[in-house]
Amino acid sequence: MATADILKEVRFDAAGLVLAVAQQHDTGEVLMMAWMNAEAVAETLATGRICYFSRTRGKLWRKGEISGQHQFLKEFRLDCDGDTILLLVDQTGVACHTGRRNCFFRAARDGAWVEIAAPLVAPDKLYGAHRHD
Repeated sequence: MATADILKEVRFDAAGLVLAVAQQHDTGEVLMMAWMNAEAVAETLATGRICYFSRTRGKLWRKGEISGQHQFLKEFRLDCDGDTILLLVDQTGVACHTGRRNCFFRAARDGAWVEIAAPLVAPDKLYGAHRHD
């Protein structure tokens, strides 16, 4: 199937974006969510390296380009409505800009937020003066 055929099935929102969830392919761990535009989807499919669209910066964001914590595509899936992408990835290092393995490190317990995972690496070691990727 050609990339153009794949893109036809994706339902991008009014801003031209679609939600993408990254999941570790071999453990099932949900790592993060981000947004993709058609260009990010096409690049991801062509290169096998995950590319998102940064709404904050208004440009493509190649996961790991600053931090070295890359995501490599194992399988590209689309949900039944075509409006959410599931990326089965091989994550090198941490996925979260906070230095944690995944972005879902807070749990609502007994009416309060509890941190359930500590950073594995300091964010300034990952990004230096850069915000995050």
